[in-house]
Amino acid sequence: MGTDHPGNKSVRRQRDISGLTHSYDRSTKLAKMTRAIISFDTELSAGLYQRGADARANFESSILGRCRDGDFGIGFQMDMLERHRLTGVFFVDPMPALVYGPKVIDAIVQPIVERGHEVQMHIHTEWLAFARFNPVGRFHGRNIGDFPLTAQKKLLALARDILVGAGAPKPIAFRAGNFGANDDTLRALAALGFRFDSSFNGAYRGYGCDISLDAGNLGMRTHHGVCEVPVSGLMDRASRFRPAQLCAMSEEEMRDALDHSAASGAIQFSAFSHSFELLSRDREVPNGLAIARMEALCRAVADDARITSGGFATLPGPPDRPARIAVAAPKPLRTLRRTIEQAYGHLAHEVRYVRDLIYVTVHSSRWGKIAGGVVLAIA
Repeated sequence: MGTDHPGNKSVRRQRDISGLTHSYDRSTKLAKMTRAIISFDTELSAGLYQRGADARANFESSILGRCRDGDFGIGFQMDMLERHRLTGVFFVDPMPALVYGPKVIDAIVQPIVERGHEVQMHIHTEWLAFARFNPVGRFHGRNIGDFPLTAQKKLLALARDILVGAGAPKPIAFRAGNFGANDDTLRALAALGFRFDSSFNGAYRGYGCDISLDAGNLGMRTHHGVCEVPVSGLMDRASRFRPAQLCAMSEEEMRDALDHSAASGAIQFSAFSHSFELLSRDREVPNGLAIARMEALCRAVADDARITSGGFATLPGPPDRPARIAVAAPKPLRTLRRTIEQAYGHLAHEVRYVRDLIYVTVHSSRWGKIAGGVVLAIA
């Protein structure tokens, strides 16, 4: 049995110190990087339910994104994220379980968890109008913020329990449907042990989003006991905020908003979409413009050395005195380019939707029929 030479111990000690230093440097570097949180509000459609869709039809359209050309929902979105080695966050709405039963929520949650992406909590309280049993009695509302504090706590706890029952880890982050949260929502989340909320969207301020924060600050900060993670974006006009949403921003705007967050030293860049957003509005065909925008966002995140990808599970909280992250200023030519691109996209991908809308209008009203007759006569 050989003895250990003192020189060998010295070499090992240097290697150990070197390894610790390398680990510390890497952790420090990661802590200084901006976390790109690419999230998807993952929800069944109350509108489809009202039009008679059963659980399977609603799931196929709203979650799988199924159309005649294939599936462009959460499976497609996870495929794209994984090609770029990114992690997505799926804010899943469990409220349809009150109408369809819990199995449909199981079918949403399980593949997301199995593929290593994050499931966090979303809620659309309009489902209460169709539920066989209302857990908050006589209260109804389109948004969670429409309810009193005690009812909010009850609904949020119920939604959390349904998600966990479907196989999700206990959620630590929340986003309100329609961004319709208020300060009581944050108080309720804090009481239930949630760490993060991502319901603050400057574009919805005064239109359902009633969280009392400064819309001109995109930085994370603690508010009523939880850390608010605002939706990122930029100003597309002097007084209008454009959120970092696939259907709202051009590739150029999204890159600029991402670059601005990283250059400002922001902890996070928060972009969002929906499980069905890569389809046309009538959900009959894929929306090529939205798909190209998602691909460009993934590529921009993957290629930027200042940006890391991830969710809320490992997201560091803000410092005691977080820096203000101002919104990027408008650029009129950039806004014009997006407006033109958006118009072309609507022509390319929404013609069927507009045609059907005109058809319904013409055939469902007396004046519509008269107008249709005049157009035919002129033609």
